[in-house]
Amino acid sequence: MPAERIWLDVPYAEKDLAKAEGARWDARARRWYAPRPGMAGLERWAARPDIPTSLPGEDRSLGSGLFVDLVPTTCWFTNVRSCVSQQDWERLRRMVVNRAGQVCEICGAGADREAGRWLEVHERWVFDERTRTQILRRLICVCTPCHTVTHFGLAQVRGLASEAMAHLIAVTGASHSQAQQHVDEAFALWERRSRVVWELDLSMLTGVGVTVEPPPEAWERAEEARKELTRHQASW
Repeated sequence: MPAERIWLDVPYAEKDLAKAEGARWDARARRWYAPRPGMAGLERWAARPDIPTSLPGEDRSLGSGLFVDLVPTTCWFTNVRSCVSQQDWERLRRMVVNRAGQVCEICGAGADREAGRWLEVHERWVFDERTRTQILRRLICVCTPCHTVTHFGLAQVRGLASEAMAHLIAVTGASHSQAQQHVDEAFALWERRSRVVWELDLSMLTGVGVTVEPPPEAWERAEEARKELTRHQASW
């Protein structure tokens, strides 16, 4: 590896900007870098230290296998990605995907551009009903089809429910009736949890150099959720 290579933390949404400033892509490392020192246009993406693969308080056995894991309406826009900077999210994403060996931790599939399958990061939460706290307990690398199953409600909105159901059955080996029962139970739990306004606990991240911003107020989250859903529906 060339000694002058300088790694960058470039969020996916800013990759074209970074490329225009001279950043290059390392396909093996799956990461952007500056080909030489002193490139002022790339300073905004200067890499921070890598996030350790062992996060304090993380339970990597939590939520094993493929299942529908719906986010309560009152928790929309209180996820990790909305509470950290884009660069910190890129650092987290890179750590989780590399930690998983560049494969989905559920079904074992890798990324496939032609198939439209990517490796993404999903958050596993524990909901403490006594304190009404939504606690981050795991970050897991998932492929696009498994992620679609996990967010089955969004899959329905996007017209992908049939594909999601087929993938759920293929990965779990459940019958169609068993899979449908699982989906129904997941929605019943979602409805119950959506009646509560949850506090967010991201303390798992604050000890590893990630700056966490307070989430929006509940009414702001509801309004943003409505706007986001409208934007998605307009584009589909």
